[in-house]
Amino acid sequence: MNKYVHIYDTTLRDGTQREGISLSLADKIRITRLLDEMGVAYIEGGWPGSNPKDAGYFQEVQKLNFQHAKITAFGSTCRKKSDPADDANIKALVDAQTPVVTVVGKTSMLHVTDVLQTTPPENLRMIRESLRYLKSLGKEVIYDAEHFFDGAKLDMEYAFDTIKAAMEGGADTIVLCDTNGGSMPWEIADYVHKIQSLFPNVQIGIHTHNDGEMAVANSLAAVKAGVSHVQGTINGYGERCGNANLCSIIPDLILKMDTPCLPEESLLKHLTKLSRTVAEIANLAPDTHLAYVGKSAFAHKGGIHVAAIRRNVDSYQHIDPARVGNEMRVLVSDLSGRGNVLSKAEELGLDVSKDEALQVLEEIKQLESEGYVFEGAEASIAIRLHRAKPNYKPIFELIDFTTIVEDRQGRGSIAEAMVKLDVDGDVVHTAAEGNGPVNALDLALRKAIVPYYPQIADFQLVDYKVRILDSDSATAATTRVLIDTQMNGKRWSTVGAGTNIIRASWLALVDSIEFGICVAHENNTAAIAVGD
Repeated sequence: MNKYVHIYDTTLRDGTQREGISLSLADKIRITRLLDEMGVAYIEGGWPGSNPKDAGYFQEVQKLNFQHAKITAFGSTCRKKSDPADDANIKALVDAQTPVVTVVGKTSMLHVTDVLQTTPPENLRMIRESLRYLKSLGKEVIYDAEHFFDGAKLDMEYAFDTIKAAMEGGADTIVLCDTNGGSMPWEIADYVHKIQSLFPNVQIGIHTHNDGEMAVANSLAAVKAGVSHVQGTINGYGERCGNANLCSIIPDLILKMDTPCLPEESLLKHLTKLSRTVAEIANLAPDTHLAYVGKSAFAHKGGIHVAAIRRNVDSYQHIDPARVGNEMRVLVSDLSGRGNVLSKAEELGLDVSKDEALQVLEEIKQLESEGYVFEGAEASIAIRLHRAKPNYKPIFELIDFTTIVEDRQGRGSIAEAMVKLDVDGDVVHTAAEGNGPVNALDLALRKAIVPYYPQIADFQLVDYKVRILDSDSATAATTRVLIDTQMNGKRWSTVGAGTNIIRASWLALVDSIEFGICVAHENNTAAIAVGD
């Protein structure tokens, strides 16, 4: 087992620099609680001197009790030709009243001369005296050596001088930052070794960005080279291409490198929930293809793959998904084999024979050639499995339906649908108006069968999506319709397709209603699985 690596989360500061993210104070407090429950060592709450929201965060966070994490405030060194004790930025760090402060300073000569517009000796003084002053107040001080790797390539001697100045100032941890995200893993390792040889007693950290798609790899290379402090964000959120993704780094350290980084390995099972909850709080759609925590991370689609995992689940999975709080999923498509359908039936709690599975598979392959896609419409798979049973009897049969859309003077646009069904031998003829032809059709269908199946009154159509598959065909294009239906917190999706959008919608509606009556209502486990 390797030495313990301290995880430093900067989602609340660096992560919010991602385009499209803006967290409220309440959001930041909620994420702080989640990170502490996860067991991260440090939570960087923000830059207290930069805006009122961050200043308010450091006041509010004082009211919380933490199980694992230390809160840190972030800021820069004092300004040129200023005394740290009189510098507004340093004062804001002190006023944040956190046990830890993180101070960023310039490492690259380019930034010293062109950005700060000061002299190399003055920059060294700013680093040294800022850290020394904060240490004199009893703070744990983390020093972020901004642009370290780029700076070392420009002027290695001066880059190392800045590290020496930080050590003279009393820094507890020196963090080497790949701020522009352009370094390669072997470069990261080489410079970590050089710092270790020159400063053997310093605790080194790493902070990487993903501009070269290397942030996780660079962080792990740094750990292998000897760093014991890793900075990153949940889901890799951050400016430009993002920061190092802690949702990959944490399981990589624990499961692949035998390197502890959480107080207890059992906390790892909270990782998927943390990832998806932070995405929800940030009002971003979760990335389904993220390693370890994505919904598709353990999803199997190819027929050969599924046949193999039915014999040995480890044949196409690098870890047990439960270790990170995720789950294995089997997809059914035109690439599937019979095993995909059998696995999906088991997942949904349905008893299906091999012959029935093969029958449904052939139907799905044919329908996908006509424009259907079943990956996002698992209730349409489930109801086909139900229909394949020898004793299957449909809950109703369509005789005919009609939809009318009119634009009447004085009344505006009117949509009306009429439906004629055979329900248990009774011919039922109903009509309904809606805000569009599909809504009217849905209402007329429900009106016709709710006397026979009253549970339909609890079904809610909550989403309706349309995709045009061959836009070159213009108004004659094939249309795919996805419908989401909800009942008592359970949600399921169905699909229909065809050149007639109304008929495609009808097919999705019928699947939805029949699934809700014949599967979800009778099989609670299946409803939960499909509605996940």
